[in-house]
Amino acid sequence: MNAGRAGGRRARIGIASYLQVAPLTAVFALFLVVPILTLIVVSFFDYDSVQVIPAFVLTNYHDVLSSETTWRTYLSTFRFALVVWAITLLIGFWVAYYLAFFVRSKTLQTLLFLLCTIPFWTSNIIRMISWVPFLGRNGLLNRALLGMGLIHQPLEFLLFSDFAVVLVFVHLLTLFMVTPIFNTMMRIDRRLIEAATDAGARFWQVLFNVIIPLSKPGIAIGSIFVVTLVMGDFITVRLMSGGQSASVGLMIQSEISLLQYPAAAANAVVLLAVVLLMVGAILRVVDIRKEL
Repeated sequence: MNAGRAGGRRARIGIASYLQVAPLTAVFALFLVVPILTLIVVSFFDYDSVQVIPAFVLTNYHDVLSSETTWRTYLSTFRFALVVWAITLLIGFWVAYYLAFFVRSKTLQTLLFLLCTIPFWTSNIIRMISWVPFLGRNGLLNRALLGMGLIHQPLEFLLFSDFAVVLVFVHLLTLFMVTPIFNTMMRIDRRLIEAATDAGARFWQVLFNVIIPLSKPGIAIGSIFVVTLVMGDFITVRLMSGGQSASVGLMIQSEISLLQYPAAAANAVVLLAVVLLMVGAILRVVDIRKEL
């Protein structure tokens, strides 16, 4: 009798558990699984200049994988992702280190962290465009350099170039690196650092043997944010390069503007696969479950 009651209670608990996760599962399926499946299905459709033709063809994937232009575009996107990742990691690590280990006051820590978020109170587009009058041929920076006699003619590479694209990416994405690294550093037991210092370890030894290894989960999370955002971006590359640089996101946007939806879907599926492989590689190196 008791066994029957226990079994019934376990069954009710099991049903209640399923009911609790059902809303989240429905939202996950509706807004993530269904769109991705739709994207995959459309990527096998055919198309012409005026319509999308439901069919099952491999032409779109053949065009993506066999095109030299596509490979060059992916290499350009990888280059942007790598350079932006390296710069944001360098800046983000030291900003987080300063906030976590040099600022003792919790109030001041919070104030400085909020200060870092102020740029996010405005649109990304506005923050991008704000660089144009500063970096332009007749912009503030060129005028200042000319006025100080450091240059004799305006610097042309400052705007509508790869330099401008990387600069704006760093401006937009550095906080995505600062936040997870800062959170990880705040969890580091200060007694470990004191023990290493008492044992005679110097600053760089403590940094490389204690702080960086314990900060790896935060570095990995920040890296995932930065890399995925750069790989999928198109508006930054288009605006700040003046159409002179290419990215996969920009290529997909161009295909959509030409109503080539199946080709754009195939490109998006390939990009998704590449990004998932990159994220998987990061997760193989660092276990971020410590941070979750």
